[in-house]
Amino acid sequence: MSSDNKIWIFDTTLRDGEQALRASLSHKQKIQLAHAIARLNVDVMEVGFPVSSPGDFASVQAIAQSVKGPVICGLSRAVFADIDACGEALKDAERRRIHTFIATSPLHLQYKLRKTLEQATEQAVACIQHARRYTDDVEFSCEDAGRTPIDDLCRIVEAAIKAGARTINIPDTVGYTIPNEFGLIISQLMHKVPNIDQARISVHCHNDLGLAVANSISAIQAGARQIECTVNGIGERAGNCSLEEVAMIIKTRGDFLPYYTDIKTTEIYRSSHLVSQICHMPIQPNKAIVGENAFAHSSGIHQDGVLKAQNTYEIMSPEQVGIRTNELNLTSRSGRAVIAHRLTEMGYSKEDYDLDQIYQAFLTLADQKGRVFDYDLEALVFFQNLQDDDEHYKLAFLSSSTHTGHVASATVGLTAGEETFTEAATGNGPVEAAFQAIHRIAKLDLKMVDYNLQAKGEGENALGQVDIIIEYQGRRYHGAGLATDIVRSSVLAYVHVLNLIERSKRIDAVKLARKNADSAIEK
Repeated sequence: MSSDNKIWIFDTTLRDGEQALRASLSHKQKIQLAHAIARLNVDVMEVGFPVSSPGDFASVQAIAQSVKGPVICGLSRAVFADIDACGEALKDAERRRIHTFIATSPLHLQYKLRKTLEQATEQAVACIQHARRYTDDVEFSCEDAGRTPIDDLCRIVEAAIKAGARTINIPDTVGYTIPNEFGLIISQLMHKVPNIDQARISVHCHNDLGLAVANSISAIQAGARQIECTVNGIGERAGNCSLEEVAMIIKTRGDFLPYYTDIKTTEIYRSSHLVSQICHMPIQPNKAIVGENAFAHSSGIHQDGVLKAQNTYEIMSPEQVGIRTNELNLTSRSGRAVIAHRLTEMGYSKEDYDLDQIYQAFLTLADQKGRVFDYDLEALVFFQNLQDDDEHYKLAFLSSSTHTGHVASATVGLTAGEETFTEAATGNGPVEAAFQAIHRIAKLDLKMVDYNLQAKGEGENALGQVDIIIEYQGRRYHGAGLATDIVRSSVLAYVHVLNLIERSKRIDAVKLARKNADSAIEK
C-alpha cells in the first residue's frame, strides 16, 4: 500500500489524557506508561507540557532520554518561554517535535485571548519560527478549529505552513462538530490552502457528543493523515478519540478505508489495561475492542454461530488485539525459568520486572491460591512497578477482626525509617478500623476522596485490587494495593499513598533549598 495512505498515530495519553485525571501520575508511572505506549509503535508520542511544572518538565526530559522509537513531542502555548522549555526538555530525544498552539475561533479570540485573528496569526508565525531553532519538526494547532470560520482557518493555516510548521492540527476542541461537517472542514483546507501540500494535516477530536472516532475517520477520508488520540480515549471532559478504536477500524475495514497504521495491535489489550490501572480509570465492560464484554457472547444463537464459524459474530479475533486465553496455570513448584518464559510469552521484556522479586511474590501468592494464572502474573508485574526502592513506610504486620453485631477492630504496624509504630483502632468494618489505625501512626490530615475495589482474575480466589485517592494539602494522591485479602490490599494502598506524600515532601524540600541557594547567590 502506498505511503500516502499511511495514517500517522499521534498518542497524547500522557498529555491530554493525564491532565484529566483526578490524581496526577508520578514520575515513575509516566515513564512506565511511555514505554508501554512506545511498544504500540505509535508514530508520535506527546508526553507533557514542560513549562506547566518542574515535575512535568522532568518527566518529559526523562522520557526523551530513555524512550526510543516514536517521535517525542512536548506541548507549548504560542509563547516563547513555553517553546524554550519544550526545546530544553526534548533536547536528548532521538527524534523530537514541538507542538505549539493558539486559539482561532471568534469566541476564543474575543473572550479568552482578547486578540484579533491577525494578531493571533502574527503570534503563531513568530512562535513557529522560534520553535524551528530547536527542531525542524514543528506542529501547529488552531485551537477550537471546529468553530472557526473556514476562511479564517485557511488564512492562519497558510501562514503557519509558510512559517515552517510541517504538521497542521485541526482540533475539534470541544467535540462540537459532526462527521460530515468535520470532513468538509478538512476537504476545504485541502482545496483552498495553496501550500497545503507542504504539511501533513492532523486532527484532534474530543468526545463530548460521542463522535471523536467518527469525526477522525471522516477527516482521513477527506485528506487528513494524522490522528491524535489516547489509549482508552481518556482525556478532558468526555475524553479524546480512542487509539484502539481507530487502529482497529482501519485494520478491520480495509475494504472501505484504503489506509493503514503501523500500530502493533497485539499490544493494544495490555497497554489498555496498564493505562486503566495506573490512571485509576476502569474500562467499562461494553467498551469497544478492550472491554471485558467485547468478545463475550451470551445469546445462544450467537454462541452457536461463533462455534461454527468465528466471523459469524466476531468481526475481529481477540488475538488480534492481544487478548490471550489463560490456559496455563502455575503452582508453587514452578521455577524461575518458567515464570520468566511465561512473562516473555505475555509480551514483557526482562527490563520490565525484577525476576527475583516477582518470583518471591509469585511463591507467596501460589501458597495462598494454589494456582496462579496469567492475569495474576500481570498484576504482580504492575504492582512491582508501583513500588519505589526508597519506600519510607512499609507494612510490618496487620491483624483485623469482625464479629456480627460488634464493631470491627484492627491492629496495624508500620515501619517508618528505622522505627516500627503500632496502633489499634475500631470502625464500622475492618477496612475502616485499619485506616483509623494508620491515621494515628501517620498523624497527617488526610481526606479520602475515592475508594474502589476490583477483582483481578476469576473465581473465589481472585486477587483484590484496591485503588484509593487521598487529598493532602491541596494535592491528590492515587494509591493502589493488591492482595488476596481485601483488608490487606486496602492497607497496602494507604501505605502507597503515604510513601507518595513522603516523596513529595522530599522533592519540595529540595526545591526550597535550591530556591534559597539561588536567592543567596543573587544577593
